[in-house]
Amino acid sequence: MDISKILFLDIETVPQHADFDSAPKEDQKLWGDKARIISRDQEVEPSTVYERAGIYAEFGRIVCISVGFISQRGTMRQLRVKSYYGDDEKILLTEFADLLLKHFNGADNLLCGHNGKEFDFPYIARRMIINRVKIPRILDSTGKKPWEVNHLDTMQMWKFGNLKNFTSLKLLAHVFGIPSPKDDIDGSQVAGVYWDEKNLERIMRYCEKDVVTLVQVYLSLIQEPMLSKDELT
Repeated sequence: MDISKILFLDIETVPQHADFDSAPKEDQKLWGDKARIISRDQEVEPSTVYERAGIYAEFGRIVCISVGFISQRGTMRQLRVKSYYGDDEKILLTEFADLLLKHFNGADNLLCGHNGKEFDFPYIARRMIINRVKIPRILDSTGKKPWEVNHLDTMQMWKFGNLKNFTSLKLLAHVFGIPSPKDDIDGSQVAGVYWDEKNLERIMRYCEKDVVTLVQVYLSLIQEPMLSKDELT
């Protein structure tokens, strides 16, 4: 497999509103219905679990997509990382779609994420539909057979057929001796950093570190040497 054909990515999402009380009444009602399902508790107070709204494409939105791709000249590899982030989700999704269409939309291209098949890839596609952004072919799995979907998932690769296994990127990084990317914030803090601190740069840096870790984990899984410091940008 030509590793230069792979686009590694990670996304950061937040609830659409700063808190439950800030959401429109209809959104509050619909979130209440969802909260009872995900909590398995008919008496749950929707506001107490609103911080989880960001993980659902119907109630959250993307504030950052970070990508990485490896170029290779001879034996020298170079990882390049780029981020699309901001308050206007449609703009960042449009810019990301343009990248895919121009550089990563061929039949031999692949997208790679950690738990990407369950979260990142469908979340991006759903938010593109909501924002009326045309979904690039490589991202759209609708109607495709499993072997026609050009998606890699490091969590799936690590499962080796064990469908009950869930392993975080942080844990795999530890197993392979990769420095942890979680040296500032973790996913549970992203919404607070966005809504309370208004610090998109901090979220972007966190997301980019996850992409670097994702690349190193992927290389470890295919039993190739990890990138050296000189090969990271």
